Amino acid sequence: MSTFSKRDAKTYNKFRTLFQWITCHICFGSFIRLMYDYSVEGRENIPEQGRFIVAANHISGRDPFLLPFALNLPIAFMAKEELFEKFFSRTLMDFCGAFAVRRDKVEVSTIKTALNIKNTNWMLGLFPQGTRDSSQKVERITKGFASFAKATKTGILPVAIIGTDQKPQWPFSPKLTVKIGKVIPYSDDIDDMMQQWCTSISTMTGKEYVLE
Repeated sequence: MSTFSKRDAKTYNKFRTLFQWITCHICFGSFIRLMYDYSVEGRENIPEQGRFIVAANHISGRDPFLLPFALNLPIAFMAKEELFEKFFSRTLMDFCGAFAVRRDKVEVSTIKTALNIKNTNWMLGLFPQGTRDSSQKVERITKGFASFAKATKTGILPVAIIGTDQKPQWPFSPKLTVKIGKVIPYSDDIDDMMQQWCTSISTMTGKEYVLE
């Protein structure tokens, strides 16, 4: 999987930018608008300039396709290496700009890729929960996203996703809301950045933040 864990800035070219835009805005976006009562709150919190990491809660496999559409930004997501094992998912992940990461260990190639993304017009996207969690609590948060913020000296944009775990049943449209919080400035205090993110997500989703 080293081919898909180590990406240089050239990987995030016009082709992948266009492919992700078509996939997320035209294909997936049309599905979302048709099947959900969809809304976005807090667009004014998206910085017009500068770099930041998009860090969102994770409740559905739809989330990585929703965020580029909702934020109107090209986003390179870390994806579990298992998604690169089969041809279709591997091709989709590759062309959409995702890169592989091991769940049990963050490799040097993954860190280098995150640093390389900073030299492109893409934003790094992470799910601090590590895996999908549709419970009513904000818990089991890994510190990796805050470590990347410190290493790349970029702020963290907290994004709350509400409703992608609900299956639409036409003509009844479940509510799907994306809430964008204020940027958390990077600092050397990883624990503080993590707690600020958890508090922001808890406030926007209404879920209880469980201290660990």
